Amino acid sequence: MVWPLYRTKIEGALLRKGAKQGGTAEVTAFRLWNCRGGGPFVFLPERMFQMKNVQKYARNYFAPPAQQYHWSQREYITQAPRWCSVDLRDGNQALIIPMSLEEKLEFFDLLVKVGFKEIEVGFPAASDTEYEFLRALIEQDRIPDDVTVQVLTQARPHIIEKTFAALEGCKSAVVHLYNSTSLAQREQVFKKPMAEIKALAVEGAEMLREFAEKTPGNFRFEYSPESFTGTEVEFALDVCNAVIDIWKPTAERPVIINLPATVEMSLPHVYASQIEYISDRLHCRGNVQVSLHPHNDRGTGVADAELGLLAGADRIEGTLFGNGERTGNVDIITLAMNMYCHGVDPGLDFSDMPSIQEVYERVTRMHVYERQPYAGALVFAAFSGSHQDAIAKGMHYREDHDPEHWNVPYLPIDPSDVGRMYEADVIRINSQSGKGGIGYLLEQQFGIDMPPKMREDFGYLIKGISDHEHRELQPKEIYEVFCREYVNVLEPCRVDSVKFTERGGMFAEVGLKVNGVSHPATAVGTGRLDAVSNAIKDSTGIHYTLVNYTEHAMTKGSTSDAMAYVGIINGSGKIVWGAGRHNDIITASVNALVSAINRRDRVE
Repeated sequence: MVWPLYRTKIEGALLRKGAKQGGTAEVTAFRLWNCRGGGPFVFLPERMFQMKNVQKYARNYFAPPAQQYHWSQREYITQAPRWCSVDLRDGNQALIIPMSLEEKLEFFDLLVKVGFKEIEVGFPAASDTEYEFLRALIEQDRIPDDVTVQVLTQARPHIIEKTFAALEGCKSAVVHLYNSTSLAQREQVFKKPMAEIKALAVEGAEMLREFAEKTPGNFRFEYSPESFTGTEVEFALDVCNAVIDIWKPTAERPVIINLPATVEMSLPHVYASQIEYISDRLHCRGNVQVSLHPHNDRGTGVADAELGLLAGADRIEGTLFGNGERTGNVDIITLAMNMYCHGVDPGLDFSDMPSIQEVYERVTRMHVYERQPYAGALVFAAFSGSHQDAIAKGMHYREDHDPEHWNVPYLPIDPSDVGRMYEADVIRINSQSGKGGIGYLLEQQFGIDMPPKMREDFGYLIKGISDHEHRELQPKEIYEVFCREYVNVLEPCRVDSVKFTERGGMFAEVGLKVNGVSHPATAVGTGRLDAVSNAIKDSTGIHYTLVNYTEHAMTKGSTSDAMAYVGIINGSGKIVWGAGRHNDIITASVNALVSAINRRDRVE
């Protein structure tokens, strides 16, 4: 090994304290030395990079004693759940710099605008800031009549008392009681048996009922067996039913039983089976709303929520963009938009996603990842040429056939439904792009509808520029390149005037200049452009073959201009393209021909 040779260079006393070779202290010391410029990591023995501690891990969740998998027979979610945003509590407590009072108020207003009818606003007994926020909402009358705020509390008398004091004057609120029930928490944190943990929940439920009875307002109750995913399922069910029996829910005052994946521990289908087992066995089930609160430790928070809804859940607690502790809470935007693209109204309005994102990033100081589903800056972007071509053809198909349902390749939803623009967000141009995307961009933004072969020629030009400069090109830049390289290229050959008469065909008198020198020219052709072409060839001796001509009225910008495109085969047998723009179609056509002639040497 090379590493021992460099021990003397380590600035620290770890090894002098008896660290064993290859042990934790030695590795730590090596990293210290490395970070201070001692040398590259190649000196670290290969075996130190290997994870050899897998044997210390086990499956710490508890599968239900009976598994029916009825939820697996449902194909998709048919209706939206009740949504509860926990951005202002769970999301806020995960921020490096928690939101200020003013930022919380702005965020609350945003959540209301989006359409949330239940919003958890915090833990008012936990701090003065939390308390003042709830009081500000109430005293400033910022809570709409159809919105219910939710507050969190532990099963402790003084905390519950302060919670209800904070709610004074509130028209409607959910009071959320929780205590941890998992095996790990019971053994390591509370050091209490099951019976005492259950008693805490029951006592807390009784205290909530008593305080609610003597406090004016419309209060509903929610209970969470925190760390549910690490709790024996039958024990969690027993505790939840004991709480339900205390609260005695009715149709008018249902109870919420929240089953949180406080820490994800299993595959999503196991969580769904846990939900199904408990949902089917809760007391007063018709008056109980089963709620889910998934986190994203295993990266499957959305799957947990979706399968949990199939398994019987009625309600989802989550955050915008998945903010929250550790890897975050489940992303409500993703859940809602997943339903939306299946034709199910989520009951939330994300039609102005850029504005929502702006407020979120500003008040949380978090960044929305560029690949974040439905919201990231690149989620609708297509750089690949084949993808761009498919999108362009799909959009043209929609224009021509007006189908009832959205089904455009590579676009699961219409980007405009969430406030995104095709011009800036969909067709993105770099060295990987193709003719279809580049052509579609020019067509949509600037009214330039090139012939297919000309699109290919221009596509290679743009790809080359992007590759050489190693960057994305913006639509305006691409348009400027097109105009500079193809449109009205009138030097060294130039046509200042044309006069047409019928003389056994179309006779053209052409006012031609080459390098500023006049070359009067005349010729007969089968049509106007053919006659001009023949006149130029006869007068200058330039050899080429006219093989393509198209024209159209401009559909963007000036409505009076016409655009013409001409393809000629030069002396090397290669096709060369030119374009002409003018308010007179004949002039535009002549300019296109002249542009192609003047460009012929560029592709020799």
